[in-house]
Amino acid sequence: MKSISFFILVFYLSVINISAQPTIGLIQNSVGTSEGYTLFSPTAYTQSYLIDNCGRLIHEWSGSHNTGLATYLSNNGNLIRTGLIPGSYYAVGGKGGAIEIIDWNDSIIWSYEHYAATYCLHHDICELPNGNIIALAWERKTTTAATNSGRNPTLLSGDLWSEKIIEIQPTFPSGGNIVWEWHLWDHLVQNYSSTKPNYGVIEDHPELLNLNYLGTGLNYTEWQHFNSIDYDPVRDQILISSRYMCEIYIIDHSTTTAEASGHAGGNYGKGGDFLYRWGNPEAYNRGTTTDRKLFDQHCAKWITDYMPDSNKIIIFNNGVNRPGGNASSVDIMLPPKDSLGNYFIDTLNVYGPDSIEWTYSATITTSMYAPRVSGGQRLRNGNTLISLGPQADIFEVDSNKNKIWEYIGPVDNNGPADQGTNLISNSFFKAQRYNLDFPGFSGHDLTPGLPIEINPLPYECNTTIINVNNIKENNVSVFPNPSSDKIYIKGIESSYIYKIYDITGKNLISGNSNSEQNIDISKLTQGIYFLKINSDKTVLAFKIIKNGN
Repeated sequence: MKSISFFILVFYLSVINISAQPTIGLIQNSVGTSEGYTLFSPTAYTQSYLIDNCGRLIHEWSGSHNTGLATYLSNNGNLIRTGLIPGSYYAVGGKGGAIEIIDWNDSIIWSYEHYAATYCLHHDICELPNGNIIALAWERKTTTAATNSGRNPTLLSGDLWSEKIIEIQPTFPSGGNIVWEWHLWDHLVQNYSSTKPNYGVIEDHPELLNLNYLGTGLNYTEWQHFNSIDYDPVRDQILISSRYMCEIYIIDHSTTTAEASGHAGGNYGKGGDFLYRWGNPEAYNRGTTTDRKLFDQHCAKWITDYMPDSNKIIIFNNGVNRPGGNASSVDIMLPPKDSLGNYFIDTLNVYGPDSIEWTYSATITTSMYAPRVSGGQRLRNGNTLISLGPQADIFEVDSNKNKIWEYIGPVDNNGPADQGTNLISNSFFKAQRYNLDFPGFSGHDLTPGLPIEINPLPYECNTTIINVNNIKENNVSVFPNPSSDKIYIKGIESSYIYKIYDITGKNLISGNSNSEQNIDISKLTQGIYFLKINSDKTVLAFKIIKNGN
């Protein structure tokens, strides 16, 4: 039989049974949750945490700074996280200034800083397949530069902060080379002054940003507020979210830096201009506020190819000033393309789609509301992981939109808190679920520890793990399967413990042996069970079927 070098499969048998009501940590864990580990980083603390579906600590990392919001795992198991530099120049929500890479042994193996009086990293980053990192950064424009570019002086209250994207090639152990960059300032249009550059008819140039459109922020200083970035390696495109414009944008990454500053070049022939935008056609004078689809959104991400709804975009729609009341939702939409795969718009219409394909909101819509940060993630089994960042609330809904898993972040600026505490400063940017077969877990110890919170409540949450390392598939066998009376274990040479669980996680049969073993299952009712075998060499699990007597 074929040899398996590394494979992990988990049967979640877990049903949470808590005698008292928890306020933090694991709140709910029902059958049907997506198998994996969840990563989150409290905003006001230096640690990043990886937990299992039982709320137990799998691993943690220590950063040099409080997080600058974004935290991700690399395919090699390293943690890539942004850092908040205290006292860095521009003090606006989402400020960072630093990026760190921390290995599994909790050593900082790379650090990078990008902040000064005229620029600062903020919010989000994304690792490219070649190991480079693209990052959002603010850049300062003086009032003179702004008015010379056509900004209406009445919309200025000092210097103006615009946006740029830099691609960093790390140079270990610190620093890096900026190998590509894109500046929003190169892609503006304005109809305020015909004597200034970029003058034009706004609705004729949806590929450019209106320099004098304020959006929802009504912010005369930092008027776009980009808050997420993502990368599509197949099409070599970058996806950006702008909170105050209530729009998402797609730009071409195949350009050179010189091409990215202009309006031609790259795979799509448009230089650094927008290939696509969506969410608020009023921003390019082809709609009104009633046409708006996004409301101060965050976390616009492509759903990757191997997931349900692949190639669509998932967005956490914060719902600030949404018609009908402040209410958040997680939305999935598909940008329309022509036969050649290009995004399209004609001279009269707006970028589609007219409606989203899938959405999740609370039954009483205004009862789920996160005015800032937060995120949504489509999971492999079709479920959706949702993060309400301000409340530090992570929960999973199934395909029927039923909540089946929930966890409240138990860490604030003082570190882990006691169970029963009602925390108010435990917010985070968003959480991320990683599948069990995520490459970054290969070769690392994933043994669950205790819950993060202090004095956790006792509860039952059983997880059965198959962890096979260079073991042939036919070394251990369980037969007959299905069976109506007895099953036999064969192929284990050392002593071992065996347990049989039902699908709720309840242990029904257990024992130990140092040889081949037969187990009487005749008293079990007809159905599906799980057999777990623990030896000094491995942990194995098998699904077994009990036939009728």
